[in-house]
Amino acid sequence: MSTLPDSAPDRRRRDLTTISLIGLAHGTSHFHHLLLPPLFPLFIRDFGLSYSELGLLVTVFFVISGIGQALSGFLVDKVGARPVLFAALVSFIAASLAGALAQGYGGLMVAAALAGLGNAPFHPVDFTILNKRVSPERLGHAFSVHGISGNLGWAVAPVFLIGVSSAFGGWRAAYLGSALVALAVLVVLYLQRDAIDDRQGAWSHQRAGAKAAAGAGVVDEHPMAFLRLPSVWLCFSFFFWTTVALSAIQSFASPALGRMYGLPTSATAFVVTGYMLCGAVGMVVGGFLVQRVARLERTIAVAMALSAALLVLAGTGWLSGMASAGAAALAGLGTGLAGPSRDMLIKRAAPPGATGRVYGTVYSGLDTGFALAAPVFGVMLDHGMAGEIFFAAAAAMGLGIASAAVVGRGVWQHSGR
Repeated sequence: MSTLPDSAPDRRRRDLTTISLIGLAHGTSHFHHLLLPPLFPLFIRDFGLSYSELGLLVTVFFVISGIGQALSGFLVDKVGARPVLFAALVSFIAASLAGALAQGYGGLMVAAALAGLGNAPFHPVDFTILNKRVSPERLGHAFSVHGISGNLGWAVAPVFLIGVSSAFGGWRAAYLGSALVALAVLVVLYLQRDAIDDRQGAWSHQRAGAKAAAGAGVVDEHPMAFLRLPSVWLCFSFFFWTTVALSAIQSFASPALGRMYGLPTSATAFVVTGYMLCGAVGMVVGGFLVQRVARLERTIAVAMALSAALLVLAGTGWLSGMASAGAAALAGLGTGLAGPSRDMLIKRAAPPGATGRVYGTVYSGLDTGFALAAPVFGVMLDHGMAGEIFFAAAAAMGLGIASAAVVGRGVWQHSGR
């Protein structure tokens, strides 16, 4: 096995290559989170579906993704991150092709299931590779780029799917296009596979640990021992509540604003894009803050409180239609600011040697939040509760702030500071 270069320029170049490739992969996974929701109005038109039924498609995606994410963490720790990443991209290609061939609700359900299977390993894969291959001084920025790329994937998906559907005669063409996107990313990652080989990174990553272990006995723990840590489940709950809020924006903000203000879909469909672009800007700033702020939970609290306030404002009906859409989109800035601090907080709370397992379990809270929230918000919208969707999203963010505060306090006390 080849050794990693040790000079500073080589380390910088290696870090930037790895960060860029993982960012590309993560953006692709988030793109496929939205494989179905942007086209919901077309499915209603063509198949006569309700928002409750469409919400169930989102639930299927995230139930499979959530269960798979917790399990894939163990797989990543056992066989390595890179082969699991390649398999996930193949699953995205299959999901897009299933969507293109769908003849009704059952076909869309197959597409949702395959996309969820592809999405399952991404956080254990991504954070395993980043933590093992990226130098510690650039790890905060790596987390920032990782979050930005995810937001950009979310931002691009509605524009791409709606745009291709309009330009090429329907949503089936859009899904053929999304299959080509996943294929192109798979080819790029395969050609640059040495830069995402976590086996090489493990050799470099373990040198510091070897020094610390010299002269001290190493205690082997059961692979499930990390599940006894309260910090793991508090991080899980943080992801759950913040994702409940995100589910409202991603899948239902556009139709909710349409019902509240009579705005056309062409105007409201891009609220998600605005939210994610604002989130990307927030993550750029958050990537610098995470290196300078000791109490990460405070950054999370302030940023997410800002987002919650904007969502409440959007749901009150006090503003004009476009102003409310702008407020909902601007709420992404706060969630973006919190993102890098969130990922670093999880790193500090996790025990060494269980990277894939911890991230897989914690990030399955994201999938659980999406899975449970989507049908609830769908029922709310079917019953005319459009403004309440924004209020519920803001309340969920408040519960996420509380979870982060408890995790941060525990990390702070454990560190002895």
